[in-house]
Amino acid sequence: MLVKAVGTALSLGVAAVWAQTYSATYSPSNAPDHSEQGQSGTNKCGTGSNQTSQCQNAYLNSVDDFCIFAPPESGPNSVIGETERIEVAWCMKAGYGTRVIPDGTIQGAHFVQTPDYVQITGVGDLTKVNVPAGDEGGELDPHGADGNGNPIGGLVFSSAFTGQPLQLHEWTNFVSDTEFCFRGCKDGPNAPALCQHIYDVMGCDWNMPGNYGNGSFDRCKADSGEPMGVYGGSTFHQGDPATPAAHPAPASSSCTTLTSIGNGLAVSGAPTSTSSSAVGAPIPSSASSIPPASSNVTSAISTPPASASSNSLTSSQSSTGSASVTGSQSQGQSSRASGSSGSAAPTGGASSSATVTIAPGTAMLASLFAAAIAGLVL
Repeated sequence: MLVKAVGTALSLGVAAVWAQTYSATYSPSNAPDHSEQGQSGTNKCGTGSNQTSQCQNAYLNSVDDFCIFAPPESGPNSVIGETERIEVAWCMKAGYGTRVIPDGTIQGAHFVQTPDYVQITGVGDLTKVNVPAGDEGGELDPHGADGNGNPIGGLVFSSAFTGQPLQLHEWTNFVSDTEFCFRGCKDGPNAPALCQHIYDVMGCDWNMPGNYGNGSFDRCKADSGEPMGVYGGSTFHQGDPATPAAHPAPASSSCTTLTSIGNGLAVSGAPTSTSSSAVGAPIPSSASSIPPASSNVTSAISTPPASASSNSLTSSQSSTGSASVTGSQSQGQSSRASGSSGSAAPTGGASSSATVTIAPGTAMLASLFAAAIAGLVL
């Protein structure tokens, strides 16, 4: 689905000039029945909800308005590594034409919006969305081994940046029986590196360091983090002899806390007040409660109940540093079938890739270039 053209520009160092195009861009209202060949589900999902839906559109709007991809059927054979091609969308809110995440499934959720991406991290009993007990999970992304995505034809939208649902072409989603994380990147030159998909055995904590706390629900603003796997002028590859620590989670601010989340209903909690941790320039606030611009949209967007989100959030605007999971080298989310995402799992500690070193002075551009090249190769 993604076509990348990479060129170079001459300067004092090395610079990468990205030209990025996609074969198609959809909104929920104009999505086709199938966006990819071989797709098991659909992208033309309507505005209802039912627990047998085959909709493969996911949304990342806010802490009480998000989706994850998970198996369509229950049973011991529904481990993520075996069903990644056919996963369907499970959402916290009804009205997207998807399945609804049962109340009580999500036991902690933390949403952050940065200038470059939106991200949800959390814990829960994901057996309620057909992930088998004991499944350490795997990664889902829009590329897969053949470029058609895992799941094939899966689309991701977010209204967090503009108030209207925009397709996010680059995204990565890890799901196990107890933990989940989902990042969607705004289209732009940083998107491939910040939503890198080649670290499929490294799990949530390493790919998306952040708050995975149980029993709490919040949404915050934050700076964009460092690209996963990129450390200055070097790029880590799965199978390298040494595994580096995860990047620290960026500091967050302007947090709003909810006591709980449910299917379209969030119960407000007491205002919170914690130590300040400033971030950079302001970014648009999350728009989970903004209804669509048109009432005749035959899409996966519906106007949420009047009291569902806008009236249920606490009025406090607190600043807090997110509870970061850093330095984690656990590969607890790593039991995917080999070769299932287009990136090979390490075998015997051997590395099929060498560390890439780039001249100083061009760290950020070079880092993004190196990470993207790794994605192209793999």
